[in-house]
Amino acid sequence: MDKSALELLSALERKVRWLATWTIHNANHLRDDDDSLKVGGHQASSASLSTIMTALYFAALRPQDRVAVKPHASPVFHAIQYLLGNQTLEKLKNFRGYGGAQSYPSRTKDIDDVDFSTGSVGLGVAQTLFSSLAQDYIAAHAFGAGKAEGKMVALVGDAEMDEGNIFEALLEGWKHGLRNTWWVVDYNRQSLDAVVREGLWARFESIFRNFGWDVVILKHGMLQQAAFAEPGGDKLREWIDACPNQLYSALVFQGGEAWRKRLLDELGDQGPVSRLIEKRSDAELADLMSNLGGHDLPSLLEAFEQARRHDRPTCFIAYTIKGFGLPLAGHKDNHAGLMTPAQTEVLRDKMCIRAGREWEPFEGLDLPETALKDFIAAVPFARDGRRNHPAPVIAVPDRLEIALQPSMSTQQGFGILMHGISKGDGPFSDRVVTTSPDVTVSTNLGAWVNRRGLFAREELADTFKTEQIPSTFNWTFSPRGQHIELGIAEMNLFIMLSALGLSHSIFGERLLPVGTLYDPFIERGLDALNYACYQDARFILAATPSGVTLAPEGGAHQSIATPLIGLAQDGLASFEPAFVDELATILRWSFEYIQRSEMAPPDETNWLRDLTGGSVYLRLSTRSIEQPRREIDDELARDMINGAYWMRKPGPNAQVIVAYTGAVAPEAIEAVGMMSEDRRDIGLLAITSADRLNAGWTAAQRAREAGLSHARSHVEHLLATVPSHCGIVTVIDGHPATLAWLGSIHGHRTRSLGVEHFGQTGTIADLYKHFGIDAGGIMRAAQAVVAGRPLRHLRAV
Repeated sequence: MDKSALELLSALERKVRWLATWTIHNANHLRDDDDSLKVGGHQASSASLSTIMTALYFAALRPQDRVAVKPHASPVFHAIQYLLGNQTLEKLKNFRGYGGAQSYPSRTKDIDDVDFSTGSVGLGVAQTLFSSLAQDYIAAHAFGAGKAEGKMVALVGDAEMDEGNIFEALLEGWKHGLRNTWWVVDYNRQSLDAVVREGLWARFESIFRNFGWDVVILKHGMLQQAAFAEPGGDKLREWIDACPNQLYSALVFQGGEAWRKRLLDELGDQGPVSRLIEKRSDAELADLMSNLGGHDLPSLLEAFEQARRHDRPTCFIAYTIKGFGLPLAGHKDNHAGLMTPAQTEVLRDKMCIRAGREWEPFEGLDLPETALKDFIAAVPFARDGRRNHPAPVIAVPDRLEIALQPSMSTQQGFGILMHGISKGDGPFSDRVVTTSPDVTVSTNLGAWVNRRGLFAREELADTFKTEQIPSTFNWTFSPRGQHIELGIAEMNLFIMLSALGLSHSIFGERLLPVGTLYDPFIERGLDALNYACYQDARFILAATPSGVTLAPEGGAHQSIATPLIGLAQDGLASFEPAFVDELATILRWSFEYIQRSEMAPPDETNWLRDLTGGSVYLRLSTRSIEQPRREIDDELARDMINGAYWMRKPGPNAQVIVAYTGAVAPEAIEAVGMMSEDRRDIGLLAITSADRLNAGWTAAQRAREAGLSHARSHVEHLLATVPSHCGIVTVIDGHPATLAWLGSIHGHRTRSLGVEHFGQTGTIADLYKHFGIDAGGIMRAAQAVVAGRPLRHLRAV
């Protein structure tokens, strides 16, 4: 890059650092503070990345590249986007306020060009790795023919490398031949509360090299390298390389005079090195000693240019100074520290920024404004405008056909349905991609994989097949495969689903991802699941077996809290079908739902909640139960999707109804049949989704608050036929609170049966009986509802 371009970049780097610093200062010291809540903003953590991000966004990146920005560098990111024209002054002024620029870059809440949301540290880093694998998958299937491959870039805090999910991702990347991934470690040698351990960089280098990455260490900038070439420079370099992290940070904070004293005390009277130090002023010496590789534009640009010439994954360990260019640079307390108004005034004067013009994009820069504007207009990364790509919707069949057996489990039905999809010929079947954390067969994806194959960028034969050893499964890897087999880490599963589920926006090519795992282990990857939903990734999650049906021994092989997760997780529609025909209806709808973007018109039951779509969680069971023989018409299908339907509609004399979810259907049906021998009009409500019922109810309440007085949710329509004196017994293989809220809608008396704790053993029937979920227990609960007696006295043990 020529000298004039470097001057322009250097000016923009100073402006970016100023705008980030001023944005935080404005939020904490100038903006009205009616609620007295802490604002913060990480001025020091932002400043350490200001040079690196300037080099990337204004020079090194291309439109096809994608970046996960270190969470605490959000102010620098917003400042860059402001200069590029993608962020508004209003949003900057309201940084960390409601509706303002977000504290951490967000795909769903920020208006600027965010590639990957970051916040929970480590997850955005791993996202770039799995997005690179998703890019390889798309290219191998020729979905993105003719499109340039991009670099998936993560800006990583050195303390962020403590996160275990990063190392889980590294291992998975090695297994799949990771390419086109850059991780830039902001090695400022400070964490939130401390200075990092000595020699950490060497551990990072060893780890990455062991996983097949190139490692580029950016420690000394051009000023330092020039000084090292002077007489005595070798001694200075030895001293810098041996200097402990804490001492280096402390001297940076103290400044040139402290540097001079320390260096002369330890290197003085050695002739050339003393002259090297003494011929520089305090300010020049401070500039020299803070000229680390991560703050040197020529070094950064050269390193990025070299790495673009190949597709190997590359880790850049960039030495930086936390708080670079600010009065609090190097101080160990600077992470959450804020510059005082007086310090900000000094910095503003130093940068020649006039009062009242702090937000002006080119204020205080000593280069022509036209030259700066022309340079920004020609930035390669921004030449194609915004990069949130549209992707065509994939048509979904009107029905997913399945031959029902007299007795089946929903997990079995899921496998048969996926096998049926695998037999298809067309865009729908071709765009489905499945993934699983080492439980492919046991979650019933074996038939799908046998027909569609496992994905790898290179052919890999099934040795058992070539050796003619009989096997049920055909494990052939090829670029045509449509199943991505992962290791057992659930965090990797959810970040992989996040990457696949953003392919339509990131790469302009829509995939239909389906992931499977054991339901109890959702909690192992819950942070990553929440992260995927938070950035609006689209996928279907089949979690099976669920409840107590995985194994009767109790303990960790049961899941009771997951229905509450399904209710609570925003962006995730949760279902728990009891019967396979319900599952077929819901799965078909799910493939359409994950593609939605304000397509479907609202009706009186969804009230806008379904317009934008989301991801889907299917809680499935291994318990084989008798299947009903029936035709599912449009109305019944709509009820199943909206969350519930009457298996037996209550009559006018009903004193109680039983509402159930999932695998406990036989007990609920048996109990209602027994009670009907001496009671009239008892109702049986089949709930396919407590989450959808609750979401619809909430949406209808909001609609009424907004003036739509006639708005009614699906559950309100269903319960409108229930007599006011009627009570409700809810039954679920999971925490009873999942359905307990139903009774509050009309003030019905309610008793809720569910699995309240772990630790019991026995058969499935024994476990259900223990919790009162057999027919007798349900009947006693109904008697308690009718009589108004406390249920706890009637529990069967």
